[in-house]
Amino acid sequence: MMSSTGAPVELGTEKVSKLLMQYSLPAIIAMTASSLYNMVDAIFIGQGVGPLAISGLAVTFPFMNLSTAFGTLVGVGASTIASMLLGQRNYTMARKVLGNVVVLNGIIGMLFTVISLIFIDPILYFFGASENTLPYAKQYMEIILLANVITHIYFGLNSLLRSSGHPKMAMAATILTVALNAILDPLFIFVLNMGIRGAAIATVIAQCVSLVWLVILFSNKREVIHFGKGVFKLDKRIVKDSFIIGMAPFLMNFVSCFVVIFINMRLKEFGGDLAIGAYGIVNRIVFVFIMIVMGFTQGMQPIVGYNYGARNIPRVFKALKYTMVNATLVMTFGFLLCEIFPSAVVSLFTTDPTLSEISEAGLRKIVLAFPLVASSMVIGHFFQSIGKPKRAIFLSLSRQLIFLIPCMWIVPGIIGIKGVWYSFPISDLLASITAFILILQFINHYRKTNEL
Repeated sequence: MMSSTGAPVELGTEKVSKLLMQYSLPAIIAMTASSLYNMVDAIFIGQGVGPLAISGLAVTFPFMNLSTAFGTLVGVGASTIASMLLGQRNYTMARKVLGNVVVLNGIIGMLFTVISLIFIDPILYFFGASENTLPYAKQYMEIILLANVITHIYFGLNSLLRSSGHPKMAMAATILTVALNAILDPLFIFVLNMGIRGAAIATVIAQCVSLVWLVILFSNKREVIHFGKGVFKLDKRIVKDSFIIGMAPFLMNFVSCFVVIFINMRLKEFGGDLAIGAYGIVNRIVFVFIMIVMGFTQGMQPIVGYNYGARNIPRVFKALKYTMVNATLVMTFGFLLCEIFPSAVVSLFTTDPTLSEISEAGLRKIVLAFPLVASSMVIGHFFQSIGKPKRAIFLSLSRQLIFLIPCMWIVPGIIGIKGVWYSFPISDLLASITAFILILQFINHYRKTNEL
């Protein structure tokens, strides 16, 4: 956020590499903390409840993806709009974006909660639950769903806080949530003996505390973007543009929901409940590195959005280049770590020998294309950041629908459970090639117009 006398003009004047680190580092810390936030539950549940509880938690992945999809539909789109409005010095509309985020997330979150709770059993069975894992998945999701409105508004406000000039405060809010969750998890799981339900309660309490802090921050009248009279009235243009721009991450998470369902079905078919649990562990490990890259893309977003709004195209592509380089270094490190020390990483989640063996084998296969995934992710978020949702949507859908699903259907039928794991790097490779083709076409367009 900016003070009324200090708009973030540095986004259009400061050295791009310096700006990227200035905005990315807080986002990276916040996103890493966010991934640890997901890991904390899994670690305590795995160590304190057991391997089947880990599998039950993994079954909730599609639910979480679906909830995230509806949250990002508003949050990501609104954040992009806010960045461009700030670049245009349109502070009145930027304030309206803030109020619309709260109202839209509240409405969507409430509808999602009601519908999901009514049909929770059949939904979880559809997501891959068995008679053994359903009790764990249901106990966890019932608590999470009851607080879904809080979650949606919390993530929406935090995203807007970051993109409007306060990346460090956004980082602090996320770290606060993670720290509280890490403290409360063992209390509810071990001391109060509440099992997997205790992990969910700890998550909800942590988010409630952070949301209160965010509301206080946005109530500061000295900031350009703050709560005020008239900001909560839905604006048709803001709602429409938020949905259009947010459609890319929405579809990505929405499709991810059904992709994970399909993955769970294949894992259950070829490896049983523990194979689903292994994917739950592997997914949380790789998520750490993906979230670091997401931190870079979030740091890139206000820089790209501001300069694209100001039509400073060379700075736009310079920010893209620096982001791609840094993201590639992160994912390459992740690849090396998971290939060389898989057992050490998996041991954080479980001591069960069977679950550990399946998880280690899956981890080493899933990360094979990690170094290429980085640029593909950055390019997709780049198109989203400059308000080009069609390209961003295509890239997000191509990796999962066009490439991953066919691989997941064909390869396991040939080589069994290994084929499930190998489907990930194959689709990552194909998606990366597609992303590079699109971005090169986009760069050539601006070279022809002499803007680059």
